[in-house]
Amino acid sequence: MAEDTAKQVLVFRHGQTEWSLNGKHTSTTDLPLTDEGRRGAVALRPLVAQWDFSLVLSSPLQRARQTCELSGLGDAMELCDDLIEWRYGQYEGKTTPEIRQQVPDWTIFTHPVPGGETAAAVAARCDRVIDRILQAPGNVALFAHGHLLRVFVSRWLQLPPENGRHFVLGTSTLNRLGYEHETRAVLTWNAPI
Repeated sequence: MAEDTAKQVLVFRHGQTEWSLNGKHTSTTDLPLTDEGRRGAVALRPLVAQWDFSLVLSSPLQRARQTCELSGLGDAMELCDDLIEWRYGQYEGKTTPEIRQQVPDWTIFTHPVPGGETAAAVAARCDRVIDRILQAPGNVALFAHGHLLRVFVSRWLQLPPENGRHFVLGTSTLNRLGYEHETRAVLTWNAPI
């Protein structure tokens, strides 16, 4: 079946949390948004109001749910466990410099995560979300987390999950995926609102 090349996917990383502000890896630790994170999520409201979405998916973690709700899409939100952040295992709550004291040159995209997920496991979750998106009859909005969404864009482009290292993603930014002709493409990435 041919893909609907008119479809667009708006991808939103949750607003700022205390740990995202401080560079701590945050997976299943269920932190709320900071005041700045709430402001960033509210600032998305005029943008999302311009769109009709046939599907709105959010990670069940409160930082993603709150961002979705504050952006004005809470009534349409469907929770999706596949959008939970990359599970960091023993690195939960640690910064990259802290991890590199033990494992020089460590990155989430190039090194193992003790007790956590592999890039392939995260990619498999992203692929399931992409399958749902391709079945949806129109535009889709996603609310999730930084590293997972970096893998997601790689998989949207049919690239290996490790290529997510090239897609830096700030909190509360505009990100649009779609098509150029028949080819999946990034239309807007990490744009300020």
